[in-house]
Amino acid sequence: MIPSSYPDPSEIARLTARMLLEIKAVHFNASDPFILASGLPSPTYIDCRKLISYPRIRSTLMDFLTVTVMRNAGFEAFDNIAGGETAGIPFAAMVAERMGLPMTYVRKKPKGYGKGARIEGDMHDGQRVLLVEDLTTDGGSKLSFVDAIRETGATCGHTAVIFYYGIFPETEKTLGDHGVALHSLCTWWDVLAEAKAQGAFDATTLTDVEVFLNDPRAWQAARKSD
Repeated sequence: MIPSSYPDPSEIARLTARMLLEIKAVHFNASDPFILASGLPSPTYIDCRKLISYPRIRSTLMDFLTVTVMRNAGFEAFDNIAGGETAGIPFAAMVAERMGLPMTYVRKKPKGYGKGARIEGDMHDGQRVLLVEDLTTDGGSKLSFVDAIRETGATCGHTAVIFYYGIFPETEKTLGDHGVALHSLCTWWDVLAEAKAQGAFDATTLTDVEVFLNDPRAWQAARKSD
């Protein structure tokens, strides 16, 4: 069912951050940093996959994601909702259900047997496809999914994520240069603000995280050289 209420984006961001903190999907550790998929260190880590285990929270966030996309892109802007393998698949299914649209998913690479397809499900030439993922850091991983969608003859000019890092200035340009608009619910800045409001972490940790968020590349370069 399509949600009928439309909270203010700032309230959506605050509530999303609160929910991520509540289920302990947010991890801060500056003294023993996490290693990201890029191989670079980070004092922050978020696990949006945990959301699927919390029915009330996942339902609320999928309502938020649906209304955010419709408000930003249009109420009749899409014909197909595609999830990126693997984390985006459950969220794409839930958004597709709310919007009353077909759902497909995109493999990271051809499966290597059978038809060797990257698109699973039924995607048609000319369909307007929304790519749904759990999060984005610098936007680079989305481009491969978008290209696979476009190879079917469909169009893909929008991607929606629950969480957007919001600290790498090149992200929206990378996507924009590829003809893709980004829609998200909250960023690290929203999480940091809510963590401060709740006292969810000690002051030293929050200060260290804020230093990273203000200049992540410099923080990573310094830590990598240690």
